[in-house]
Amino acid sequence: MAGRFEIHRAGDESYRLRLTDAEGNVVAVSPTFRSLSMLRDGINAMRENAATGIVVDLRQQA
Repeated sequence: MAGRFEIHRAGDESYRLRLTDAEGNVVAVSPTFRSLSMLRDGINAMRENAATGIVVDLRQQA
């Protein structure tokens, strides 16, 4: 089973999403979105960035 995006209420009129892995572990939590359409845009952006994002190793920076 693949991970999933979970939509949660973050207030009266705001939402937050959590990305979980196949075992249900939380991988990422979004900032708060003011509408469901903005949240959907956030999901699409996360999908695109995860697929094309580069890995930057910052361990050696002082």
